[in-house]
Amino acid sequence: MTDERMDRMIGVLLRAGVLIAAGTTLAGGIWHYVQHGAAVPNFSVFHGEPAELRNLGGVFSGIAAGRSEDLIQLGLLMLIATPIARVALSVFAFAAERDRTYVVITLIVLAVLLASLSGFHL
Repeated sequence: MTDERMDRMIGVLLRAGVLIAAGTTLAGGIWHYVQHGAAVPNFSVFHGEPAELRNLGGVFSGIAAGRSEDLIQLGLLMLIATPIARVALSVFAFAAERDRTYVVITLIVLAVLLASLSGFHL
């Protein structure tokens, strides 16, 4: 695999990830506006994220139940996942080039990203 081909694959992945995430979030925003457009939000009291928006299963259950904010949350999760997918693709690209040093370094970066997302702290 050439460096140019690897760069093209990563570019396509990043563009597609951002476009899909933006489309999902936009669809959720439009849906939310249709459902709650006339409501006046109360910003005087802070309300944290509902528990069901804090895990992927809850997000999918919320979408199935017709909650637009869950579709917005899914779009944001896709946006977060896009650069992580780029790092994972880089592992395979470096492995195809038989570049062990970069495979190891990229696997360490991927492990740190996944550990930080899982809430693991040293």
